[in-house]
Amino acid sequence: MDTTQLAHPPLPLSPARRILRLVAIVSCLPYLTLKVAWIFSARIGIPDGSSLLDHRATMVVANSVTVLMDACVIALALLLTRPWGLRVRAWLLLVPVWVASGLLAPIMTGFPVQLIVKALGGEVQTQSASEPFLDEWVFGVVYGGFILQGIALGGLFAVYAGQRWGHVWRGRVGDRHVAGKPLAVAAAVVALLPVTVHLMWAFGSTEGLSADAVRDRATDTAALDALAALFPLTAAAAALVLAFRFRPRLPLAVPLALAWVGSGATACWGAWLTLGSLAAGDIDERPSALVFLTYAGQMITGMLVMALAVRLFRARAATTAPSPVLV
Repeated sequence: MDTTQLAHPPLPLSPARRILRLVAIVSCLPYLTLKVAWIFSARIGIPDGSSLLDHRATMVVANSVTVLMDACVIALALLLTRPWGLRVRAWLLLVPVWVASGLLAPIMTGFPVQLIVKALGGEVQTQSASEPFLDEWVFGVVYGGFILQGIALGGLFAVYAGQRWGHVWRGRVGDRHVAGKPLAVAAAVVALLPVTVHLMWAFGSTEGLSADAVRDRATDTAALDALAALFPLTAAAAALVLAFRFRPRLPLAVPLALAWVGSGATACWGAWLTLGSLAAGDIDERPSALVFLTYAGQMITGMLVMALAVRLFRARAATTAPSPVLV
């Protein structure tokens, strides 16, 4: 899938891409500043009594990891806008972009949904006065930055991918191509678990949830569970469309984009939540078997859908010519 040849030299960087690059980089700064401050024991945004103050070593490690992750956004913004970026091996670029897309997409949709629920007077999950976590302004600053990062990186990657691999997704779903029907069926079957469980929670079930999670349930958490069900459902549906060529006149780019975002959000958040659960210091605080199975189902679903997309990309890259159109 490492098709790097281009029909023409790269176009000069447009003003729009320069602006998107600047937005991507600047929007990382508040988050990085907070994380570095916390690593060096500053308490900006952390109230007295926060559980973040209980495990100093764990907090340093976790914050160091997330600093590196957010710094990767800056690296990606440069890679997607510099001529040398077109020579980077495909997997070295696509893997971090897929992970970034997967981690950012639920935040880009979930945070606005929470704000809408709050604006409409719905019940919103609040911090316990006896067990505070972070000052409220921190969430707005951090999630607002993530949303800007997602918009900027998405725009930059769309232009880059169109320039480098646009010939791969030209055409219709019904065009002849290799796609793994067993992978699509397996993804759809595995997705049934996370989709069902998240919908159960969205409609009021507390099966498998801890006492603290049940206590903190609110309208916005139900809405977030509905979104959590939507991503694996979208990923599996896109995989079935690609493999069985449903809707043959549909542009191929549509299910590919849905498979990309849906699989990334499903797999990456499943992995992230699993790691967070395993890092819980007290074994009594760890999620139930049902919750772990749900996270595992998300990871497997996302990986199966991505494997199908990679197979399709490789097959089409071998049979289609690079496009002369650069954006």
